[in-house]
Amino acid sequence: MTTPAQRRILVIRGGAIGDFILTLPAIRLIRENIAGAYIEVLGYPGITELALTAGIADAVRSLEHRTLAPLFARNALIDDEVGDYLRSFNLIISYLYDPDGFFKASMERAGVKTFIEVSHRVQAGEGPAAVQLARPLEKLAMFLEDPAPVILPSCAKKEQLAIHPGSGSLTKNWPLQNWIELGRKISETQPQIRVSVITGEAEHERGTMATLREAWKDFDFQHIEGRSLSSLAQHLSECTTFLGHDSGISHLAAACGAHCLLLFGPTDPATWAPQNTGVEIIRAPGEDLSQLSFDHVWQEVSIFLSAKNA
Repeated sequence: MTTPAQRRILVIRGGAIGDFILTLPAIRLIRENIAGAYIEVLGYPGITELALTAGIADAVRSLEHRTLAPLFARNALIDDEVGDYLRSFNLIISYLYDPDGFFKASMERAGVKTFIEVSHRVQAGEGPAAVQLARPLEKLAMFLEDPAPVILPSCAKKEQLAIHPGSGSLTKNWPLQNWIELGRKISETQPQIRVSVITGEAEHERGTMATLREAWKDFDFQHIEGRSLSSLAQHLSECTTFLGHDSGISHLAAACGAHCLLLFGPTDPATWAPQNTGVEIIRAPGEDLSQLSFDHVWQEVSIFLSAKNA
């Protein structure tokens, strides 16, 4: 519930899981700088709930609702309820891609009080992505000091490792055969560590889990798929360590306090790696993960697991 004097702020953010998590420090910055404000996030269902889990938003709404579609068309009629909804906010901050300016024009026609466009683009060499996404807020005298998103604090009590052997892009993935061998090595040398394997839609389409189940017949592990992001966040907060690539799930793990060892190929970790403490990076030679040797990764993983689970 809001009071008549309470400032209402709407943050509009599309994008995939990782993009959204990288925007959480900016939303947190708004929360910290506008005392008592009501903050709502408009974005994709299932992803925006992470702002609620992190405690930096009061409500979320789906960007995919049919009544919002006219906002993206030229001079389209805006639903009365949508207009009332938009005008109820003192400030709207949008990260949407709006190359034709149709959405901005809709905000003007709807009578929005204050509308700020923020570029969703992240440029190499301009600092960590979370810093870049928060930089436009400096015009409101809001300056980001901590670029690390926090969704849940770590509550790990036992040696538990989560593995996410995929990502949305094959070029960002270490070959699956290497993950198979890595799992076997972990099972043989670190049997005390409980292991969970996280897969999503991309891995499901590629048949990743079927391949792993066949290869890991003697490997005792938990498979996690199809959970809500909030539920997955809870699981990751209970994990001591995490192994993965440059992916949204890796950002989620870091934001839930897991110590992360991440394999980076074509993307620049200086820009895209999580800024949380406890994150370590292995960069592939020539930015090509197929050239990253198993022996090198295994050496780093064995040291990492021994140190973090000590």
